[in-house]
Amino acid sequence: MQSNYIPNIDLSEIIDKDFNSDAAIQISKNIKKASEDIGFFTVTNHGIPISKIDNLLKTCKKFFYLDEEEKLKIAPKKWNSNTNTVYRGYFPSSVNGKEGLDIGDPLLKKNMVDLLKKEKFEVNHDMSFLDPDWQITINNYFDDLHNLGITIFKSIISSFSSDLYLAEKAFQRPKTLSTLRFNYYPKQDKPVEVSSQDGVALGCETHVDSGIMTILYQDKKGGLQVQNRNTLDWYDVPHDPNAFVINTGLALEYLTNGQMKATNHRVLFNQEERISIPFFFEPSYDFILDPKYLDIYENINYSIDNYENFLTNSLKKFVEYDRPA
Repeated sequence: MQSNYIPNIDLSEIIDKDFNSDAAIQISKNIKKASEDIGFFTVTNHGIPISKIDNLLKTCKKFFYLDEEEKLKIAPKKWNSNTNTVYRGYFPSSVNGKEGLDIGDPLLKKNMVDLLKKEKFEVNHDMSFLDPDWQITINNYFDDLHNLGITIFKSIISSFSSDLYLAEKAFQRPKTLSTLRFNYYPKQDKPVEVSSQDGVALGCETHVDSGIMTILYQDKKGGLQVQNRNTLDWYDVPHDPNAFVINTGLALEYLTNGQMKATNHRVLFNQEERISIPFFFEPSYDFILDPKYLDIYENINYSIDNYENFLTNSLKKFVEYDRPA
């Protein structure tokens, strides 16, 4: 198996810098090639201290080690009739073999009544009961990942258009639908499913992500694999404690008219306890996924719609989002 299938890209020359230097242009070319050819790459020198992530992981474990009764207090109403949320909060391992905690944009507040009327906008549960500082830690980490997503998105679109302001137009907070998720994989007794392609036991089913991109941190090697689009072979995604894994999503495929495609990935069945933290980087609900923003005008292969409608249709395939409104 090819050991260097997933490229690593050093972001040091575009973190808090402009995109006009020769080094920045080369980074943009590298990201474009990785996104077009594979849909996965890792990034280092991304500007987020690993010590911050380590602190986040420690408190995250405290939460998942709580009694189920305690965790269900901040579960959506599918599992807790005393709450009004549908999407934000804790979901148990009975869903798909893993426990999760979904956090939305912390800038969304209870007095933003117009936004809260929309289906997927919910104020986050207060997490300060676990650790007085954890709410601040979560909020700061959300900000860090949003800013990293903006940087990578600007690098991507710079290869299509010189209008980098599109990043600010597309990702207006708190109108974005980005989600920070904490996945806890306990020691699983049995796989979620067995692959019909190659008979491999899986801890997470084969899928593509819906958003513009996913920014993933793994606390250890967890069996994440990506599929080659041409040969359909599977390749391990390397684990580097100093790196984030980036994968392009279906919304970016629509926005680039298929030049950058979402890629199938899966997680192998693994009986070792672990945590992964994906950040689903998603645009504002009213942003139109129109390739013309990238100066693509001809032979459009995808329907053009706002992101809210696109996401509603896209999430139907995920069992964890099968929730009554």
